Amino acid sequence: MNLIIVESPTKAKTIGKFLGKEYQVESSFGHIRDLPKSEMGIDIEHGFEPKYIIPAKAKKTVAALKSAAKKATEVILASDEDREGEAIAWHLVKALNLDENKNKRIVFHEITKEAILAALKTPRKIDLNLVDAQQTRRLLDRLVGYELSPFLWKKVAKGLSAGRVQSVATRLIVEREREIQNFKVEEYWSLSADFTADKKETAFTADLYKIKNKTFNKLDIKKAEADSLKKLLTGAEYAVDKIDKKQINKNPAAPFTTSTLQQSANRYLGFSAKQTMMVAQKLYEQGHITYMRTDSLDLSPKFLTEAAAWLKTNLGPEYAAEKGRVFKNKSRNAQEAHEAIRPTEANTTPELLAGKLDKNQERLYRLIWQRAIASQMAPAKLAATTIDIKAQIKKEVYIFRANGQILIFPGYLKIWPEKTKEQELPVLTEKQALILLDLRAEQHATNPPARYSDAGLVKELEKHGIGRPSTYAPTINTIIVRNYVERDENKKLKPTSIAFVVTDLLINHFPKIVNYEFTAKLEDDLDLIAAGKKEWQPVMGEFYKEFHDNLQIKYEEINKKDIMPEEKSSEICDKCGAAMVIKTGRYGKFLACSAFPDCRNIKKMPGENGGEKKEPDAKTLELEKKYAGEVCDKCGAPMKVRTGKYGPFLACSAYPKCKNIKNIAQPGDGKEVDCPVCGEGKIVKKFSRRGAFWACSAYPKCKNAYWGQPTGDKCPDCQALLVTDKSGQVKCSNRDCGYTQNK
Repeated sequence: MNLIIVESPTKAKTIGKFLGKEYQVESSFGHIRDLPKSEMGIDIEHGFEPKYIIPAKAKKTVAALKSAAKKATEVILASDEDREGEAIAWHLVKALNLDENKNKRIVFHEITKEAILAALKTPRKIDLNLVDAQQTRRLLDRLVGYELSPFLWKKVAKGLSAGRVQSVATRLIVEREREIQNFKVEEYWSLSADFTADKKETAFTADLYKIKNKTFNKLDIKKAEADSLKKLLTGAEYAVDKIDKKQINKNPAAPFTTSTLQQSANRYLGFSAKQTMMVAQKLYEQGHITYMRTDSLDLSPKFLTEAAAWLKTNLGPEYAAEKGRVFKNKSRNAQEAHEAIRPTEANTTPELLAGKLDKNQERLYRLIWQRAIASQMAPAKLAATTIDIKAQIKKEVYIFRANGQILIFPGYLKIWPEKTKEQELPVLTEKQALILLDLRAEQHATNPPARYSDAGLVKELEKHGIGRPSTYAPTINTIIVRNYVERDENKKLKPTSIAFVVTDLLINHFPKIVNYEFTAKLEDDLDLIAAGKKEWQPVMGEFYKEFHDNLQIKYEEINKKDIMPEEKSSEICDKCGAAMVIKTGRYGKFLACSAFPDCRNIKKMPGENGGEKKEPDAKTLELEKKYAGEVCDKCGAPMKVRTGKYGPFLACSAYPKCKNIKNIAQPGDGKEVDCPVCGEGKIVKKFSRRGAFWACSAYPKCKNAYWGQPTGDKCPDCQALLVTDKSGQVKCSNRDCGYTQNK
């Protein structure tokens, strides 16, 4: 029996279908060794030697794999063909105590029977250069994280983190936000006119293109100039000055790389980078697409042949490119290690997989299939027409321009969901007189740059050479999880207040950590290590010495109050009477007692995320009026209406000294029911981790509770309350009774 080890159980299941009984396919469930969480785990003094451990969650898997390996004739390592996959294979060898010379490493770009069988015929040894490159990335990130993060805790706020790539990504988002904040809106005007050759003909629109026969910047025309031009041109005579007709060939885009897949999935499907990669991973492991972490634009000869055959059979020979189209990657950091992302079989249309995939998998597969097939199609052909219309006033010439185009052959647009705007212009001749129907002066304003979407940030990272296909999605996820970035109402990436503070600190005191070119150079060094052209320890040493020495200096130089100055507030501490000051922490601004450390009282800022206090809505005002006289039954202080995760509730105004809260019955909670146990309280709706339940309002004096909503009626058999369960079934609350009401 031969043992094949992969990273994923889904991948193991797919591969197992292709192989006979002589193979046993098992999963490592990802990495089975890593650096410890409780310490640095790097021996800096001895060549940056890492200290790897087997995490508790992986120990059971390792034990099972060891047992399977002992029984196997041969162990074959089949993790993904990238640096991460190579490192997983190497860690398996170490953790399972396998003989490095006897074990085989196989790789493949797609999980198909042909690809697996071909890989089994050409095994190789583990590529230690790839392992070293991945290990260097991991160690660099650990050094930065474990040394710089405690510095941020001491000088800024507890719980903060810094990272070699995450801090650069955060800087990009912060700088874009500052561009937006500092943007000055400029007003400008444009002139457009409706013309016709004959009042019976359809009118068409043209825009002012030249003033006194010279092109102009759109910002040049302000309101006064627009009004003057409109008055001047209203009474002019117009004629066709020039007509230009040409055919435009519009070529399809290249097949997807990791970054362009994330960008298109974000644009067309609304997926985040993380969501895109999770869905793509499943499609790959199920054998539907090729490997999804790639920056190559290559397509296999097999796929090119299949795509051409499918197009000729299903759409016609005219839709297939004359020969297989080859694309060249213009990215400065392309490794060209794999194929582009494509379906494993050109003939497997999205319709054939309908019902076999979940909704998101189906949508992403369709996008990948369409893009790969479209890349091998004939160009779209458009007939473009440009008409220049002249108005001559005395010796000055003014030109309006109309642009039109019509699609004469769809080509790749037959498959790819890209809209082409068509506008048909009338048939005219040069010098033909035209009738002016309407002349409009329209106001416009410049817009600030937009916040980055996931797609926009990935594109920017790629442009700077920062990160690689496998790192884009994790980087975005990390800066969100660590509260440097949040999503706005349009799902765009918006920096939090602490992101500004940390970014400014790093720029001013650790410029290389957030320098775009320096970070890109480190990526280039990792590429050289992967290619066997550079040793990894010197790269580590060169980076660490400068970084560590600078860090020690900054511990002495930087004062926390210079980085995080306190702001005055009008609030008074309700514990000691001292003034409250505004501080900034990991989760934004908050109020803290100025008598710290003698008094450690803190409070949330009024409103959400430190914003201005919001005016209560009509519903809240109604509830405040209803419960105006309510007092706390524990301390006698007034009760206030508050809003939480599950809606409005009453909370003691003496908080945090008194933490008493009460539920407020909401519409739809059923009719008011007296507690049948104590006779004093009412049965009210409450919430727990398990969801909604109903309990006596006299808690903790009375602990009567129900998991169903009481109807107010009693059971005809035992007189206990009847309740409605989640399915809508009315039944007795007494479990021993068993009464159920017929629907």
